Amino acid sequence: MDVVRHSEDMRRWRRGAYSSPFALFPTMGALHDGHLSLVRQARDSALLAVSIFVNPLQFGPAEDLAAYPRDLDRDLGLLEPLGVDVVFAPDPADFTPAGRRTTVHVAGLTDRLEGASRPGHFDGVTTIVAKLFNVVRPDTAYFSRKDYQQLLVMKAMVRDLDVPVRLVECDVVRDHGGLALSSRNANLSPAQRGQALALPAALSAAVASWDGDADTARARLVAALATAPGIELDYAEIADPDTLEPLYGQRSGPAQALIAARVGATRLIDNAHLRAVGPMAGT
Repeated sequence: MDVVRHSEDMRRWRRGAYSSPFALFPTMGALHDGHLSLVRQARDSALLAVSIFVNPLQFGPAEDLAAYPRDLDRDLGLLEPLGVDVVFAPDPADFTPAGRRTTVHVAGLTDRLEGASRPGHFDGVTTIVAKLFNVVRPDTAYFSRKDYQQLLVMKAMVRDLDVPVRLVECDVVRDHGGLALSSRNANLSPAQRGQALALPAALSAAVASWDGDADTARARLVAALATAPGIELDYAEIADPDTLEPLYGQRSGPAQALIAARVGATRLIDNAHLRAVGPMAGT
């Protein structure tokens, strides 16, 4: 497994493997079982690059970039047995130079939910992922549905800019209690981890009770999380799965339930798909 720290060296590595199908799995490090599951999935079909970069552009002024966990040696030790071909871990000074003037912005999708709670977050994500695509030149890139809004933003960016990368959607990986795996889970105490299970429980209840009534589903989500011990709710929304526009009233097509909440100082997000009901139930 090669480890590359600079963009030009990564381009040179890529030129040497240009005839082979090439996949990229972008991460910010602090790898966990969810990441490793996606690595195994990506590794099945191509040469594989994993990027590790704690992206300063996606952190807001009130978010502690310095506190984000970093342990490159640990991450490399987890990746090497999985057959990863190259890890691209660029130096921040090289990858986000102080004089940068260009930002990639996806309008509309980035204005609500996470975009409203974390202004500028998605501009930071799209700008760095666009740079990764330009440097690594993957044929495919793997993204989890756990960050559902981010997945839609990536799809829009690739479509609108004709980026020659096929996005592969991967299922949310959960622990035995149903909590979506996240690097942020490491910040939860044992008691807080128990409290955080209210998030997947509320989503499971929404899926089980879904009858197409968006107003009722939203109210139940809010009620379940607003009264759950240790949960500080940011948002609970029932939205169109393609546009993330909030849905109201009765709906026959599918929907997406999305939530964000703090458990102590740790902010968690999760989502679930609500299937079509009535005449569109086969979609």
